[in-house]
Amino acid sequence: MKKVYMQLQESEGHLLGAASRIYAAYLRTDQYTPGDEASLMSRAIQEAIQLAQTIDHFVIADDEVD
Repeated sequence: MKKVYMQLQESEGHLLGAASRIYAAYLRTDQYTPGDEASLMSRAIQEAIQLAQTIDHFVIADDEVD
């Protein structure tokens, strides 16, 4: 198997963590049917991004304060 090298930015790593937890939850529910993994993965990624955008909208981070 060919090795794949990548280096995620910090924010990408956080989104990966959130998306992987959402994806794992889908795999344990009745929403999962074999062969539907790619669709659920995309949905989990989109939802993780939406969560991050919503948090960014409502929360002022320490380094965003004057």
